Amino acid sequence: MLFDFGGTLDADGVHWSPRFHAAYRAVGGGLDFAAFDSFFKASDEALTRLPGIRTLGFRAAIDAQARLVVGLLPDRVDAGVLAQRLHAEALEIVARNRPILERLARRYRLGVVSNFTGNLRPCLEELGLARFFAVLSDSAVVGWSKPDPRIFAHTLAALQALPQRAWMVGDNFEADIRAAAGLGLRTCWLAPSDRAPPGGEVVPTARISRFPDVERVLE
Repeated sequence: MLFDFGGTLDADGVHWSPRFHAAYRAVGGGLDFAAFDSFFKASDEALTRLPGIRTLGFRAAIDAQARLVVGLLPDRVDAGVLAQRLHAEALEIVARNRPILERLARRYRLGVVSNFTGNLRPCLEELGLARFFAVLSDSAVVGWSKPDPRIFAHTLAALQALPQRAWMVGDNFEADIRAAAGLGLRTCWLAPSDRAPPGGEVVPTARISRFPDVERVLE
């Protein structure tokens, strides 16, 4: 059973950019999401080049990205307060999801497939989640990024699992759901109920709006 990380294990299908934007607005930022998103994407790229990024845990990575994005914005907000807000919200969701993953790990071999910055393992270790996963596929480490089928194939091979007997749970329709379905995996799309699926022939095997509902899907 495969999972995405960001937006899936630490949120109920909400991507990092809108989460950063909500925190930015809450601490006094004035840009709308469309304007903010371009700065967030630039900070994402800068984060991958940050010296020492591969050793950063979850809180340190959030702090680093908050500083990067605030340094790019035309209005100034407190990066530390923004990071604290994001971190607290994520910790609340992770604490809720941890016992669910513990139960799933007793029944299935679990893996994470994430487009990340090389520090997936220290982030999951800090959050107390790493122990539930037999395989952690960090795109910056393995060399392939979703939706490249090779990152899925690599993870399945490490789990000794066939695609037809595996699930992919993720919040990004293109990177997680469409890509995994193309390899024959069953898919569970985690997304807010008001998010419309993109057009096309791919329909997820299941759709949930809260991570805890994944257990119901697997029954």
